[in-house]
Amino acid sequence: MTNYCWYKLTPLDILLLRDAKPFAPGERAWAGGNVFPPNGHAIAGAIRATLQDKSHITLKGAFLSYEDNLYFPRPFNYVNQTRLTPIEWLEPNNSSYRMMKFDRTKPVPLVKINNLDCDKDEDNEATQRKYRQYLPFEAISELLATGHIAEKHWLSKNQGEIKPFKIETRSHNSMREGTKQVKDSDGYFIENGIRLEDGWSLAIAVDLQTDIKLQALGNNLVMRLGGEGHRVLMERATQLDLQWQNLQTLSGLNFYKGGRLLAYMVTNGVFERLNDGVSMCRPYPWEWKLAHTVNKNQIKGELVSVATEKPIPISCRFRNDVNESVAAPQVFAAPAGSVYYLNKPSGLWRDSPEHKDKKSVKGWQELGYAEILWIKY
Repeated sequence: MTNYCWYKLTPLDILLLRDAKPFAPGERAWAGGNVFPPNGHAIAGAIRATLQDKSHITLKGAFLSYEDNLYFPRPFNYVNQTRLTPIEWLEPNNSSYRMMKFDRTKPVPLVKINNLDCDKDEDNEATQRKYRQYLPFEAISELLATGHIAEKHWLSKNQGEIKPFKIETRSHNSMREGTKQVKDSDGYFIENGIRLEDGWSLAIAVDLQTDIKLQALGNNLVMRLGGEGHRVLMERATQLDLQWQNLQTLSGLNFYKGGRLLAYMVTNGVFERLNDGVSMCRPYPWEWKLAHTVNKNQIKGELVSVATEKPIPISCRFRNDVNESVAAPQVFAAPAGSVYYLNKPSGLWRDSPEHKDKKSVKGWQELGYAEILWIKY
């Protein structure tokens, strides 16, 4: 297992993290989407630029950090603090739900029932606004250990835990020479910037070799991240090392114990496959087959249901044969917080020994995409 060293990245200004849509000021007046936290390609590119080399980098994150604690996106399989359940996992006394009809070529529906996670006041609008959208390490540790999150972890202590960043809209004008008028062509565009709340930082982990190179540059390293040369303060955060190790230990124990499991994806996941030369993406791994089949020719798998949201477009760049920087094909990622219900543990293709050394398989994983924590159901 690779050891990782954790760092906090504290923005010194807003961050401009543009989305994957093409942008030309004369055609599309808006530049930049709400891409936050930054993806692994942006982080790795910033580190390589700081080190001024093209060395290999392995990442974890990016996550959020507050008061020396890791924070993770709330799992999408919760409505407020009520956990959703696949209809095929319901008890016999919920027979009305079990008779529900659905498209059997897709994962089974999730429903909300009264269970240990139910909150009597969850429909109260005032209470809803207080639910955390980012959960601290203590809450995730409890979720991995027990399968549940106590009520005290759901209610926010500060505004940042609901949404720890603000979106600032900034306009850019280019004036005609000798006048006070904006140019007709390429003279005006708007972009969104991200500003973290006070006390909040990004948190990433790097491999040991990268850590040695970063430490050689000194403490309190300033690194450029995102557009317009905006910077972050990069500080070693050893207290986060133990938190991550604790979560990895709990997750591994749940996986090897077997039985029904929930796969909680804490970073954006790209699940890509070539089909007749066309790259296709979907919200769950291609190697996970559905647990229910519609015909006898299908292979029965372990995946029962999926809780996710709209996909996130991701586009990076690469160097071609003549060393030009060109745009890579766009892909769509399942967002961090997605949860997958499985009848029993099912590893990913990338983790099998025969595929671990394949560049096409390792690339997304090494940049921190599709990081999964296993929860015992």
